[in-house]
Amino acid sequence: MERRLFVLAACAFIVAAVLGSAWVTGQFTTPAVDRTEGYVSELAAGDQPWTRLFRVSDVLSGLACLAGVALVPRVAREWPGWLALTAFGLLTLVAGLFPLDCAALSDPLCGRREASFAHVAHGLARVLGTVAVLAAMMLLSARWASRASWLLTWLTLAATLVTALAQAAGHGVGLAHRAQLTMIAVWLVYVALRLLVADDPEEAGPRIAPGRMGGVGGARVRTDDAPAWSGTRSGTGSVAGCGRAHVVVQGAGPAVLITAGLAGAWFHWDAVAARLAGGHRVIRFDRPGLGLSPCAPVPPTLYGEVARLAALSPPHPQRVILIADGVACWHAEAFARLHPLCLARLVLVEPACAGERRPLPFAGTAGRWLPAVGRTWGATALARLTGPPAHRLLTGTADPSGVYGTGRVLAAAAGEWLARRGMAADLRRLRAETPFPDVPVTVISSDDPDGCAGHLAGELAAEHVRLPRAGRHLRLRAPQAVADAAT
Repeated sequence: MERRLFVLAACAFIVAAVLGSAWVTGQFTTPAVDRTEGYVSELAAGDQPWTRLFRVSDVLSGLACLAGVALVPRVAREWPGWLALTAFGLLTLVAGLFPLDCAALSDPLCGRREASFAHVAHGLARVLGTVAVLAAMMLLSARWASRASWLLTWLTLAATLVTALAQAAGHGVGLAHRAQLTMIAVWLVYVALRLLVADDPEEAGPRIAPGRMGGVGGARVRTDDAPAWSGTRSGTGSVAGCGRAHVVVQGAGPAVLITAGLAGAWFHWDAVAARLAGGHRVIRFDRPGLGLSPCAPVPPTLYGEVARLAALSPPHPQRVILIADGVACWHAEAFARLHPLCLARLVLVEPACAGERRPLPFAGTAGRWLPAVGRTWGATALARLTGPPAHRLLTGTADPSGVYGTGRVLAAAAGEWLARRGMAADLRRLRAETPFPDVPVTVISSDDPDGCAGHLAGELAAEHVRLPRAGRHLRLRAPQAVADAAT
C-alpha cells in the first residue's frame, strides 16, 4: 500500500507541475499581456478574457501540490522541506483565489487605479510562494544530497534574482518570470520521479519517549519472543501476529490482563495497575498501531483481538482476570465465550453498545490502506496539530510519551472505529451460537443513558456497579473501584 501512496504522490506533483504551466497556452490566448515585459500572473487578471481558466489552473495546481505532500510517506527527517512545499501549495491556491485587478506591467492604465484587496493579496501570495518553494528546494536538496536537485534549485534561484533585477531595471521581467516558473515546474517533476524510484518502505519502530519505556512503578516492557505472561527478560513480545507488540508487565501473583478501549494506550491504566501490582501480575499492552505498538498489515477483527488476549493469557491450568474498557469489552466477552477455561473473572468498564447496524462496506478496504496512510506527511501533520489537544480534552490528562501526536496512532484509531460494526456483528453471532461461561462478571458504569451497561449485566448475570458521580473514563476517575472489582 505504501508503494501505491508513493505513486499517487508522484502523480499529484506531476499534475501540479502541468497545471502550474498552463501559462504556456496564455501566450496565444491573451496577446494583450506582453510576453517580454508582463508577469505570468497578468494572464489571470480580472480584466483579461481567460481569467477564470488560469485562476482555476492555479487553484488546482495548489491543491495538487498539497495532495502530493500529504500523501508522501516516511518524511520524518525531511519535515521542514515538505512543510515549506506545503506553504508553496497553499500560497499558489490563494493566488488563484485572489487575482490581480489588471495587467500590472502590460497595461499602462493599471497603475492609475486604486489596488483592491485581491490585487494586494495576490502579489503578496506570489512573493511568499516564491520564498516558500525556494526554501523547500534548498531544504530537500540538502537532505537528499542530489546534484540534480541542487542544480534545479540554483537555476531557480538565479531566475528569481534575474526577475527582481529586471523589475528594478524595468525591462525583461516577463522572460525572467517565465524562466523561473519553468524551473519550478521541472523541479516538481523531479520530485515526482524521485518518489517513483524510492526504495521499498521499511517498517519503522515505535517512538519511545526518553525515560518512560512504557511503564512506571516497576513496570517493564517485554521484547522477547516468549509468551507475554511468562517473560524473564525485558523486551518486545511477538503477540498474535502483530509483530513486536508493546507489552508492560508489573508485579507478581495471579495474572490480571488489561485491554484498553477504542484508541486507548497502556498509560491510561497506570493508576489501576499500581493498585493491583502489589498482589497480582498485571499485564497491559497496546493493540497494533496504538500506544507504542507498530502497525498491523490487516484491519482489526473481533477474532483477531480474541487471539491476542489468548496469547497474552497464562497457560492452562492458570486463569486470568480480564479487565476491559469500552469497545474492548466486546473482545473480552468473546474471549470468555471462546476460551472459558482461561478466565477467572471478567471486569467490564463502561461497555460499549453492540448495536444492530450493518458493517460498513468500505471498512475492509479502508482498513488495509490506513497503516500506510498513517505514515504519510498529511496524517503526521494532522496528528501533531490535533492529537495532543484532543487527547487532553477527552481524557483530561497529558500524553507522557507523545504517542497521540503520531500519524500511526491516528490511523489505528480510525481503523478501530471503522471495524466497530463488523466486530459488533461478529459478537452478536457469537452470542447466538456460544453460551457464556459460569464465571464471575462485574460491569462498572457511571451514567448509563442508553442502558447498555445495565442490559449487558442482566444478560451475563453480572454484578452491576454504578458510580454516578465518577463521570467518564472510570479508569482515570475511579481506579480504586476498578481494582476492587478485579479482586
